[in-house]
Amino acid sequence: MSLGWTAVHARVAAASRRAGRAPDAVRIVAVSKGVAAERVREAVGAGVRELGENYVQEWQAKREALADLGVQWHFIGRIQRNKAAAIAAASLVHSVADARAAQALDAAAAARGMPLGVLLQVNVGGEASKAGVAPGELPRVLAAVRALGSLRVEGLMAIPPPLPPEDVRPLFAALRELRDRQDDAGSLRQLSMGMSGDFEAAIEEGATLVRIGTAIFGPRKEKA
Repeated sequence: MSLGWTAVHARVAAASRRAGRAPDAVRIVAVSKGVAAERVREAVGAGVRELGENYVQEWQAKREALADLGVQWHFIGRIQRNKAAAIAAASLVHSVADARAAQALDAAAAARGMPLGVLLQVNVGGEASKAGVAPGELPRVLAAVRALGSLRVEGLMAIPPPLPPEDVRPLFAALRELRDRQDDAGSLRQLSMGMSGDFEAAIEEGATLVRIGTAIFGPRKEKA
């Protein structure tokens, strides 16, 4: 476990230096879906500080089991509006794919009395099978979500197609360029992009958050 984390941490630092960025400019979100709570505990002992989960029920069980660790939890999965109250407990929600999901989270955050940081998911690859805001619709959706009282839009997220790193690099660059064209782009400081197979290319193209599971925890069985 520690070897996986140590190697990933070193690779993130090296990619940051190649891009002329400070290593601490990129945060590693260790994706712990399908990983037993005790293995997650080991990873935190090795240095992991931020964890990402895709499924509300699994996340709630782990959060309870690991409540003593003081880690930050990110929600990175598909948002079901009927589970917005639970999702609003996250430190950051990466996967706001439409205005209806944003409205549900806004209501849940208002009920908690705490603003919620979110990222807008952009479908940079134009894939029919994936959720996300179409690039051309981003200004409209961004304005609508910014108007909500209890959400704080911190940036953008993308899940490009599973391609070799150099083939997916243009999509990472496209997300950064799309962010830079938005009104008040300076407030969109976070770019969540890059996973185990391509995070170095993502960092070189401007990622501030990388979502890494397999390279830290090893292969694991996906939830059915």
